[in-house]
Amino acid sequence: MKDLIIDKESSERAVIIGLITPQQNEAKAREYLDELEFLADTAGAVTVRKFTQKVNGADSRTFVGKGKLEEIRQYVEDNEIGMAIFDDDLTAKQVANIEKELKIKILDRTSLILDIFARRAQTANAKTQVELAQYQYLLPRLTRMWTHLERQRGGIGMRGPGETQIETDRRIILDKISRLKAELKDIDRQKSIQRKNRGKLTRVALVGYTNVGKSTLMNLLSKSDVFAENKLFATLDTTVRKVIVDNLPFLLTDTVGFIRKLPTHLVESFKSTLDEVRDADVLVHVVDISHPNFEEQIEVVNKTLSDVCGSADKPMIMVFNKVDAFSFTPKDEDDLTPKTRANYSLDELKSSWMSKLGDDAVFISAKKGINIDELKAKIYEKAKQVHLTRFPYNDFLFQKYDEDFDATAGSSDD
Repeated sequence: MKDLIIDKESSERAVIIGLITPQQNEAKAREYLDELEFLADTAGAVTVRKFTQKVNGADSRTFVGKGKLEEIRQYVEDNEIGMAIFDDDLTAKQVANIEKELKIKILDRTSLILDIFARRAQTANAKTQVELAQYQYLLPRLTRMWTHLERQRGGIGMRGPGETQIETDRRIILDKISRLKAELKDIDRQKSIQRKNRGKLTRVALVGYTNVGKSTLMNLLSKSDVFAENKLFATLDTTVRKVIVDNLPFLLTDTVGFIRKLPTHLVESFKSTLDEVRDADVLVHVVDISHPNFEEQIEVVNKTLSDVCGSADKPMIMVFNKVDAFSFTPKDEDDLTPKTRANYSLDELKSSWMSKLGDDAVFISAKKGINIDELKAKIYEKAKQVHLTRFPYNDFLFQKYDEDFDATAGSSDD
């Protein structure tokens, strides 16, 4: 799938383009472009400029209007730009028309994410899932492909009379998609057996938007060395570790992060990864509270959990991470305009809708180790409740342990 993967050059210069529409105001559009810039940076590109256009909807031929496209073309020529990245998915017709005008590499949000997935995938499982997603993305866009895909099948009787090149390529891709789906079914069976072999241990899964600190928290709780980086989709392969909090063992899973505008078929390519979430007994929803729009990220994760994972009703702990990076701008006394999200302090936020979460919320910094003991205590309580439904005869042991622990703590305080 070389057609979908960016040539990795740290100096590759790019422009990114988005729309301001009645459904997506200017603030939202610029936020999405900031995220797209972060994606481009993760893929190894340098964003030189962002373009936006205020329209009622995307142009069916060139996404942006003729005048805006000419403006972009002129900037591309004057500044040696090699790539244009669009914030929404493009049709084959749009890509062909834009390429004709700009004469540079054209990517959309999904193809950029696929490139990052391809770079991040380490295991055979993840690589197979990425390859399937790439072919599913490519299939409806074959009309713009001019390079012939290497044949996997051929010979007598395999090609009809007068079959065009695009029909041949479409058949080859469909064959590959079928083969990859069969491989993933085998992987799913193996993963299912692995999960059954883990016994009846309570399973706790870390979920959340991409780059909120799940892997850092995983390392902290499990004392492991899962790869963590300030990049989007730093973790693509699911990692499971056995963790013991006080006297209770459980399995902790680190999962791939979610993101906005991610096509359902791409998410479903990672079914075997998301099965870890489906099978979890407790979800730990990690949120980057320092992000200016963390509430929307919460909604994205909750919707994905509900639509794809079927896990919206599982016991959940909301973990508001990165409190050390939280900042706000206090309003001046003579400023009579309504408060915005940027004007609320952390204490004010805690007393807002978050107060309804009660004991199911905790505010931490995985990087600084702030409030980690409180988080462990909350996970312990949730995991213990699940454990006792499976092993009710252990209730006496937990009571005795808790009494001994309280007695020891009390004597040390005297």
